[in-house]
Amino acid sequence: MRILSGDDVRTAVPVAAAVAAVADAFAQIATGRAEVPLRISLGQPAHDSHTFFMPALLAGGSESRTALGMKVVSVFPHNAAHNQLPTIHALVALFDPATGQALAVLDGRLLTALRTGAASGAATQALARADARILVIIGAGGQAPFQVLSVCAVRPIEKILIVNRSHDRAEKLHDRLILEGVQAEIVVAASVQTALAEADVVCCATSSSTPVFADRDIRPGTHINGVGSFTPRMAEVPAETIGRARVFVDQHAAAWSEAGDLIDARAVGALREEQTTELGAVIAGLAPGRQGPHEITFFKSVGNAVQDLAVGQLAYDQALHLGLGLDVTW
Repeated sequence: MRILSGDDVRTAVPVAAAVAAVADAFAQIATGRAEVPLRISLGQPAHDSHTFFMPALLAGGSESRTALGMKVVSVFPHNAAHNQLPTIHALVALFDPATGQALAVLDGRLLTALRTGAASGAATQALARADARILVIIGAGGQAPFQVLSVCAVRPIEKILIVNRSHDRAEKLHDRLILEGVQAEIVVAASVQTALAEADVVCCATSSSTPVFADRDIRPGTHINGVGSFTPRMAEVPAETIGRARVFVDQHAAAWSEAGDLIDARAVGALREEQTTELGAVIAGLAPGRQGPHEITFFKSVGNAVQDLAVGQLAYDQALHLGLGLDVTW
């Protein structure tokens, strides 16, 4: 069995390859080639934390990757302040779909950030206007760089506007993106309103329990990715915006069970479940994506184990080829 660190995963899987792998995984959901039970969530109110157990099977096909495994991820929002530890800890276990043999254990923290960014990249590729040039990233945490890198991999982004409550963290993201080699102009925005006045694509990657912008600030033709909220009590996008957008999800059952943005919109009559479309159906050519340049599109993802397995299996395959990781025997 091979053990892969976060650095191994990053070396093995370029962002563009992660976007392609996640797009294929979403298509497998839509075409019935993936099995993804609803994830099990264990909450610890004493820590305001959640730990998720997420199994999945990708059956693959002639040009699609097969994978079997499970991700375990813990979100402890007060870790930084109380324990001097990261907010998220995770691992992904991969098994041979033909034999059940354990293949690999991967550090899931980097993988989580990479595959979540890749989901926004896949959605932006499928739904954003082809001429999208300006990206707004709301949130400057660990997920933010991968949101930016993934969108830049699929659209010719010329300007990136960073919105964050902490100016220092926004500046750190600015510097990180430069180190990552991003060629676009990078600006720390004065306000969310001024940033959205220019936006073609918006990525929301916060842990907010209330919307992070006002509906009136979203321009016609904008594409929005919402990846930060992952429980019914969290929401980043206003119900009014959702009500006037075409809404796409990673998986119907998971999104309507866990996405506070959608649940809140349904509660006020702004959205019905049958009005949402799985992104994989668009990628697979089974459903239309954007239908006009002035349409607002919204992709809501709560995270799906097929993303982890698709990117994890790719990382494992490439690690074997590149000689990355540590081999252990039982």
